[in-house]
Amino acid sequence: ELISSLRSKLQTLWEERELILSEGRECARRGEELEAMVRDVCKPNEFERYMMFIGDLEKVVSLLLCLSSRLARVQNAMRRIDGNTDAEEKQSLNERHKLLSQQREDAKDLKENLDRRERVVSGILAKYLTEQQLQDYQHFVQVKTSLLIEQKDLEEQIKFFEEQLENLEKSIP
Repeated sequence: ELISSLRSKLQTLWEERELILSEGRECARRGEELEAMVRDVCKPNEFERYMMFIGDLEKVVSLLLCLSSRLARVQNAMRRIDGNTDAEEKQSLNERHKLLSQQREDAKDLKENLDRRERVVSGILAKYLTEQQLQDYQHFVQVKTSLLIEQKDLEEQIKFFEEQLENLEKSIP
């Protein structure tokens, strides 16, 4: 029954992932249309700024999500530390926690820098685009970020349930 329930949950998550991937393709298509429009109306250096921002948006958000996920796994492992855990493992977990915490803080700084750059790019685009086009750009940035977050969350859930299913199947003779 439990195996069946896990398989059903995984099927639902895989379907959600396909939906998110489809939305991601649609977002990418809108991004290409927006890119063409920005290329047509902006000066080359302004267009370059726009392209750098869009490229860095995905990288920085993905980095922040990845580091947060890894940090959460280390924190979970640290909560499982007990009297039987050897000192070397405790020290390793503490060092990884410290390193990941610092890396996440650095990534937050990158995100703040990216947010400032987004305001600069918005200011540039405001000179050339209509109010509706500017809203479309802002919506694109929000959707792109949301899809990255949803996709990462789904991947984490799928990984978790696949591990649970695998462990359960191995435990049954």
